[in-house]
Amino acid sequence: MSLRKIRHLLQHVWPRALPLLLFIAVACKSTNSLAAETPSSLGVQLGIGIGSHQTQIADLAVVWDPKLQWCDNGTWHCSLIGEVHLAQWRVLHHKNVTELGITPVFLYSQNAGSIRPYIEAGIGVRLLSRAGMADNYTLSSGFQFADMIGAGATFGPSMRYKVGLRLQHISNAGIKRPNPGINFAQAFFQYHF
Repeated sequence: MSLRKIRHLLQHVWPRALPLLLFIAVACKSTNSLAAETPSSLGVQLGIGIGSHQTQIADLAVVWDPKLQWCDNGTWHCSLIGEVHLAQWRVLHHKNVTELGITPVFLYSQNAGSIRPYIEAGIGVRLLSRAGMADNYTLSSGFQFADMIGAGATFGPSMRYKVGLRLQHISNAGIKRPNPGINFAQAFFQYHF
């Protein structure tokens, strides 16, 4: 990611998303005192980011944690969560693209502490509202695969909050040519009810 893209993210994308993130944080804080001690299996996630080909993304997801854990060595463990995404790609000087998808995400998380770091990886599927992003750039197919890696931390009362960074690649795995794909760098905030 170039410095120009990072500067653009900080100057244009974050200021637009900050009021929504603050609203979510205040709403989560006010409802937290009413909630049970153990977080629900359901949560919401808000992500924003920048992508290749002058693209920005805003992503809203519903998150499901079935509480599956394995490989627990006393300090770290593996787990699986599911995410259903609805995203909007803003393509500079062209029509926006809407994305709908589902991704199983594997996490390797620390077991204890007030801040618990984790790493994650996932591969899912996406349906796009259109494959053509620009006159000279197309993903060739509305059906795409989305693979990602990321890292972040879980924190707060009962570990209800999660923040992280992700790198995501979306392409059709050669189903239809050309298959140039697109890459995104995203920051996200997650809250479990």
